[in-house]
Amino acid sequence: MDKDLFARRVSVITGDITQLEVDVIVNAANHSLMGGGGVDGAIHRAAGPELKQACQRLRDTDWPDGLPDGKVALTDGFNLPARYVIHTVGPVYAKTKDKSHLLANCYRNALALADERGCRSIAFPAISTGIYGYPFDEAARVVLNVLDEALPRHELDVTLCFFSDKDAEAFATVMQEVL
Repeated sequence: MDKDLFARRVSVITGDITQLEVDVIVNAANHSLMGGGGVDGAIHRAAGPELKQACQRLRDTDWPDGLPDGKVALTDGFNLPARYVIHTVGPVYAKTKDKSHLLANCYRNALALADERGCRSIAFPAISTGIYGYPFDEAARVVLNVLDEALPRHELDVTLCFFSDKDAEAFATVMQEVL
């Protein structure tokens, strides 16, 4: 893992992802894309009703059965400072089944789509670690592995935006172990 590349291109912060001035923020969405609790609800509220309408169009045209785990969908940011929102559905954690590839796909596919759209900056929340129950340390290792693989290929500055200082500190601890 390239420590210098991480230091130059990855920021770990505590804050409100809806306030970040980046090209794209990632929404930890649910399958319906119609908003929900946590970061998903906050993004929908901050973006305004146009976001829900855009998500309904995605459901009508591309994802009639809902967005599957690990896949991504793009909308405008509407009232957000970010130009775009990339919606992704993280897996619900299960002790008996390894779903790390689905969590990795959330990050991997969002990075690829942002790069494809010519974005230079992207912000992620902690996907699947809230109500979906993914253990934070395991999720952090998945994120770090994806970033190690993706940063050399994508010219993106990445912000990992955590809701609490506790989560940001926990991620930084795992990052120190891995790097």
